[in-house]
Amino acid sequence: MTLSARVIRFVEGYLRVPEGKDVGKPMVLADFQKRFLIDVFDNPHGTRRAILSMGRKGGKTALIAAILAAYIVGPLARQNAVLVSGAMSREQSSLVFRLCCLMLQQSPELAPLIRIIPSGKRIIGLPMGTEFRAMSAEAKTAMGASPLLIIGDEWGQVRGPQSDFIDSLLTSQGAHENPLQIIISTQAASDADWLSVQIDDAKRSEDPRIVCHLYAAPEGADLMDESAWRAANPALGLFRSLDDLREQMTQAQRMPSMENSARNLLLNQRVSTESPFISPDTWKACGGPVQPFDGPVFVGVDLSARLDLSAAVVVGLVDDVWQVVPYFWTPSEGLADRAKRDRSPYVEWHRQGLLRTTPGASVDYSFVAAELAEILSDLEVKAVSFDRWRFDLLKKEFDAIGVDLPLIPHGQGFRDMTGSLEATEIALLNKRMAHGNHPVLTMCMANSTVTRDAADGKKLDKQRSTGRIDGAVGLCMAMGAAAKDTEAQGTSFDSFTFV
Repeated sequence: MTLSARVIRFVEGYLRVPEGKDVGKPMVLADFQKRFLIDVFDNPHGTRRAILSMGRKGGKTALIAAILAAYIVGPLARQNAVLVSGAMSREQSSLVFRLCCLMLQQSPELAPLIRIIPSGKRIIGLPMGTEFRAMSAEAKTAMGASPLLIIGDEWGQVRGPQSDFIDSLLTSQGAHENPLQIIISTQAASDADWLSVQIDDAKRSEDPRIVCHLYAAPEGADLMDESAWRAANPALGLFRSLDDLREQMTQAQRMPSMENSARNLLLNQRVSTESPFISPDTWKACGGPVQPFDGPVFVGVDLSARLDLSAAVVVGLVDDVWQVVPYFWTPSEGLADRAKRDRSPYVEWHRQGLLRTTPGASVDYSFVAAELAEILSDLEVKAVSFDRWRFDLLKKEFDAIGVDLPLIPHGQGFRDMTGSLEATEIALLNKRMAHGNHPVLTMCMANSTVTRDAADGKKLDKQRSTGRIDGAVGLCMAMGAAAKDTEAQGTSFDSFTFV
């Protein structure tokens, strides 16, 4: 028998359904689960990493528990092997541990072969001395021994491309010649998040040692399209209730505030559960190459606190399309630490020339002013718009180096930001913007959420945002300055931009 056939026979012959209406009955694996096990364990190249991603409530945790049982006392057991499941929360790690315990305890043949240590969320397989540990990022438990198997449980919850918890797990497998990593999760919210990076790498690299089964609704799918439901939920009609899914999707269609959550969690699409300022699809549609400026330009500057990002975004109209060129600064000292804090690849962006650094441990405004003056020296600058809170700081630095620029203060409240956000939306929605998919600016846009007041005014909400948004603020301020300039000439921004 092949190894996958032995695993399937073990699961269906010895394990019991841990809970629900079929509790206590023999487990029956669905076809999509069997295909995944076949591709992982019968891979002629050997599998190093396996990814299974689908909508929630599709039996992901039960499959994790079944695989772990096969490693504890089943055909995958190896002498003294350590097995780990890693979850981002204590609650999720406890669920995996509990389901695995129930599966084994309900089996008359397997129950005598294990010892359970509830206090440490550990299960010992007595015949081979195997040990399973359920770990969570919240618990910060020391790794210790090198695990043969690591199962990543719902790692789509990780925001940003890096996680100290995941790094500590994956780098602990060095003692094994053929260790295995299995990640089973709903998709992450954005392309920049850890799981998205791994899925995209699996597709792009075509590495035969990576197995990736992704079940997701196509982009732009209607919420009530049942074919989209089935694309993202292979267990639909088996152990995923069709009626329950239909009820949730109907509610999401009726309540727009729930749409993003439904798309991410139920249709397994890369959509933030927060309501973004601009949807990822709209932003991507304007990711064409940036043309050189050949006329007036407008600049939006968002000077950060001393330890964060500062941004300057330059926009100019070329052939009725707003060309966008952003610049970013951050202190050189502590760059790696801030990259971990913000879960963003600042060090890599700096190496690529996408993120500039200023000397010292805090942003040097004189350094930023000097570089910005040099950047703008050959351009026809109509307006430099920036936060009036830091107006005096920037003006003082420009005066010190003898630079005279048309500085315009711009507030961050509803009054000033409403028009600037609308100007940015108009350009993006009508595909009259080219930003070249600059990764730092893209990160800022993906992090940006909007809040509204009673008069339907709006502004970017830094408190609700999931990360740095300085570039998004700079872009909106620049577009707001451009809109005011065209209106001052007696021309509507819409007609001026999109004739």
